[in-house]
Parts: sequence; C-alpha cells; structure tokens
Amino acid sequence: MNRKDIPMVPNRKNSLPRVYGDTPSFLGVPVFDARTLSAGNDVIVAGVPWEGTVTWGSFTGCELAPRSIRHAAARYGGFLPEYQTDLFDYLKLGDIGDVPVNTNDPAETMGNVHRIMAQIYRSGSIPFVMGGDHSFTPEIIRALSEAEEGDIGVIHFDAHLDNAKAFGSELLARCGPIHRISQIPKVRKKSIVHVGIRGPRNSPTQYEYAKGMGARIITTREIRERGMEAITEEAIAIAHEKTKHVFVTICSDCIDAGYNPGGPADFNGLFPGELLPALHRIAECGIAGLDFVEIYPGQDPQGYSSHLAAWAMIYALVGMATRKRDRP
Repeated sequence: MNRKDIPMVPNRKNSLPRVYGDTPSFLGVPVFDARTLSAGNDVIVAGVPWEGTVTWGSFTGCELAPRSIRHAAARYGGFLPEYQTDLFDYLKLGDIGDVPVNTNDPAETMGNVHRIMAQIYRSGSIPFVMGGDHSFTPEIIRALSEAEEGDIGVIHFDAHLDNAKAFGSELLARCGPIHRISQIPKVRKKSIVHVGIRGPRNSPTQYEYAKGMGARIITTREIRERGMEAITEEAIAIAHEKTKHVFVTICSDCIDAGYNPGGPADFNGLFPGELLPALHRIAECGIAGLDFVEIYPGQDPQGYSSHLAAWAMIYALVGMATRKRDRP
C-alpha cells in the first residue's frame, strides 16, 4: 500500500512507525530523536502530555491527548479534495514523540518544552504540537523568538482570553498563557488576535487587560454577524502587521461543545466548518508553528475530539502545502 492508493496511513495495522508502546506516529511519518534533529523537514510533530494546575474542579485528563490524537490520525491521509492538494507532495514531516514532563515540577516541564522547541527551530523546521493543557504555549513562542529575527503575531482560537496573570499562587497555570506570551519582547501585542471568545467563563478584568494591550478580541457574536471568511482575513492581516512570524494556538473549546465532547462545556462556539477552512487559509498565508490543546480523552470514549484535532492539524498542513506549491 502507498499514500496515493488509500485515504489513511499506509500499513497502519502492521509496520506503522511508533513513538512509544502501541502509539503510532502522527500520520505515520518518520520518527526522529529530538536530540539529533537534522535539516530537511518542514514540520516536526511533538506531544506535550502535561496537565498542571486544574482550574475547574475535577475537570482533568488532558495529558492523555497526544496519544489519542496520534491514534485518531492513523485513520487519515494527507489529501483534501476541497483543495485538490496532498500535503505529502510538498511537505516533509517527522514526529519526535513527546516532550518529557515532570508531573511534580511545572517549571522543569516548561524548560523541557522550551529546549526541545528550540531544537526544532534550529533544525529549520516548525513545530506542530499536541497538548496537554494550554500552559506550555509561551515556551514554544519564546523558542521561536530566540531562533528567528523579527516580531511575532499570534492567532489564538479559544472561548476564553486566557490572559490571567496567575491562578492563586500558580504563575504557570493554563488560564494565563496569553499574558506570558505578551511579555515576550518580540511578540507584538497589537498583533495578538483572540478568535471565538464567548461565554460566562471570562472575566471583566481579563477583557479589559486584552483591550488595554491592544489585542483584537473577536467574539462569536461578531463572527455570526460578519461571517468567518471576513473574520479570518482580518485576523491574518492583524497578526501579520509589522511582524515576520505568526503562531497559531488552538484551545479545543473554541469549538462548540456539541461538536467537541472531549472538551469543556462551552456552548455557542465555532463549528468545525468554520475552524478548519480558517486554519487552511491562515497556514496558506504563512505560519511559524501551531498547537492544539485541552482535549480530555476520558470524557470522549469515541475519540471525536481527538479526531477533530487531527483534522485541524491536517487542514493547516495542507494550507502550508498549498503555500509551498504556489510559492516555490
């Protein structure tokens, strides 16, 4: 079997590369050692099986998602008929497995994320990262800022602004990555775009903080009024304004709870048919990395949310492939 004959990872039942145990690599791509990455790959996939401080009761278990997303991805290939493009015709991918985590030490874990993301950027690749909770995203962007010249814009898909300065005494909680990202010198605050914000799990303080730094807040109400295509083009323009790089961070709860059983109970959200084309378009305009976080496999026995994450990554990868095809 080969990739052109079947709409799934070739040889998925027998000779599929594994990152550990019975866990296949994402889309069956080659498995590499992060310590010895060499040039020649466009994208390196990594997992961060991390869950830090739980900020909502017993809502927990997202550290299991990298495994479940990889298993879901074994069902798929790289061809999207909507765009008449197979990502593997234009992109070279590898999978380095999971970043080491220390469940008792958030700072050590964040240091590990930063170190391995720096290795990916130094190799000339960009990372596509599966979480885990949202707390590690600043370390990816910090590594990007150190590896590349030029300012950085951020497109943040989420129900929540995620810019709390702390959760009690915890400075590295999942509710604060955008605050920490905004403190990175090369991140242009006015090129931070929040897309999909909504609902009663946001605070006035966080809303005013986002406005005060100049970030663009796009709520689902505005998306319904203006349409996702117009919103996507505006987000791209803002994120690229006076920047050289754009990073995309996706929390699963940007999607409506009815389509995201493995995510938080946040309603009135985006539909998959809005998010997926948006990711393709954003990647087509150029991105310097992407992560997808906050899926809880324990509450999603059919794995729908893990499949959604795999689809999101594939749509973004096909967008990158389209860009490479049209701008050789």
